[in-house]
Amino acid sequence: MLSTLIDQYGYYALFAGTAIEGETVLLAAGFAAHRGWLSLPWVMAVAAAGGFCGDMLAFSLGRWRGQWLLARFPALARHTPRINTLLDKWHAPLIISIRFMLGLRTAGPAIMGMSRIPFATFAFYNAIGAAIWANLFASLGYVFGSALTLLLGELKHLEEAILITIVCAGSLFLLWRKLRPHA
Repeated sequence: MLSTLIDQYGYYALFAGTAIEGETVLLAAGFAAHRGWLSLPWVMAVAAAGGFCGDMLAFSLGRWRGQWLLARFPALARHTPRINTLLDKWHAPLIISIRFMLGLRTAGPAIMGMSRIPFATFAFYNAIGAAIWANLFASLGYVFGSALTLLLGELKHLEEAILITIVCAGSLFLLWRKLRPHA
């Protein structure tokens, strides 16, 4: 049943999940690629596109609705001065690596949208970062599936439970991060 759902909707779910905040979705897709449910090159391409589009949307929101975002999400204001200082000196490496920084995956591009970085410059380095990110996390999910197969033998009877566990654990972590009190 799960393999049928993944076969029909896997790439759509991957695109949507990586556009929002998708390390967990991407790891699960890499695992699904190892199981033969999805194609690893397509997982990497779709995830890169989803990550790129999500960050471009956040950047655009920051560019055109920055003051509204700061008023609505005061925690963004806390990161803004530091990111702007770093952007002035290191814009290329920061744009490429922001998606790897815990807590700044979504907020970072929005804050960058409020800066003086040109749209085309952000898009160029964002595409590079999205490709690196997608290849890395999809590969980690794939290798995780390979390692489990080596450790546990053929996973046929456990594969759905493992995939559901990965998605649930990641979702619970994201929910905990969202609901915990901020200092």
